[in-house]
Amino acid sequence: MRVLYFGSYNPDYSRNRVLIDGLKQNDVEVIECRDDSPGIGKFIKLYQKHRRLKNKYDVMVVGFLGQQIVPFAKLISRKPIVFDAFLSLYDSNVFDRKTVRAGSLRAFYYWVLDWLSMRLADIVLFDTDQHIQYASEEFGIKTRKFRRIWIGARDSVFYPMPQLNSGKFLIVFHGSFIPLQGIEYILRAAKICQKDDIEFLIIGDGQEKKKMVELSDKLGLKNVEFTDFMSQEWIRENIAKADVCLGIFGNTQKTQRVIPNKVYECLAMKKPIVTANTPAVRELFNEGDLILVEPANPESLADAILRLKQDPALMNKIAANGYEKFKNNASPLILGGKFKDIINELE
Repeated sequence: MRVLYFGSYNPDYSRNRVLIDGLKQNDVEVIECRDDSPGIGKFIKLYQKHRRLKNKYDVMVVGFLGQQIVPFAKLISRKPIVFDAFLSLYDSNVFDRKTVRAGSLRAFYYWVLDWLSMRLADIVLFDTDQHIQYASEEFGIKTRKFRRIWIGARDSVFYPMPQLNSGKFLIVFHGSFIPLQGIEYILRAAKICQKDDIEFLIIGDGQEKKKMVELSDKLGLKNVEFTDFMSQEWIRENIAKADVCLGIFGNTQKTQRVIPNKVYECLAMKKPIVTANTPAVRELFNEGDLILVEPANPESLADAILRLKQDPALMNKIAANGYEKFKNNASPLILGGKFKDIINELE
């Protein structure tokens, strides 16, 4: 079987890399045809590249982010198309990040992009059943078109390492400071934990970082350090220092629908994780795999952190259970096998 991975996708983004590597680990030949030139340039170059490859593959996969690409792919290819939607542009920009006003022309544009790309593809991938339910109801797409594949993590990058002792009880979060992550609640939990010799390292940059740094200053936090993203290897080294890692804690609707990259990456490193108790998380995990807390509740988060600090045996048990759940369900090898089966449906 030969698969053409097509589009303007970022080949180093975790979702794309996990699926591409997973297919290769399952003996699928993957041909990459990508271009991320600005504007119309990428379509011209993709057309030229595709002409040389059009008879060399069986199924096309439009990688994330690909809503703009699917209609173009449908025009130039007669092969079956699998679209890794992964998220809704409409939901993400209008209701989660709120960078676009509901009811605006731009919001309508994102809605149409989501709807059209899903309608044109033969199979559409999302990461959770909650996302599938949302997409089906919002865009009127029958559920039989969708398939679920967990996000997973690159186990060649994220794997168990000896703990790099920082000398403190260290809580690590890494993310892009978007609303669904609920960093405000992490900071307020840090305030509660300030007298318990617990340190927080918050890695990343993004939409709400300035606002969160200002909140940290306002709360007078002395136990929180902010640092920017570096390489994935650098993030791995800092996760290795952690006693406990954090997931997401926001109160947006999208929070209820996702299991974020960071949860899988920290599980792959055999770290105990605290995250919000949501329908999406419950699709794969239970309370033996993760410590689940109330969303948007700093007291619930602080209580969980303190409980883990006081119970090393529980920390080790949660870490071991979560790691086994990752290996058996969300490694690139496992996900690639599932993806291969999905692609085989189209042959």
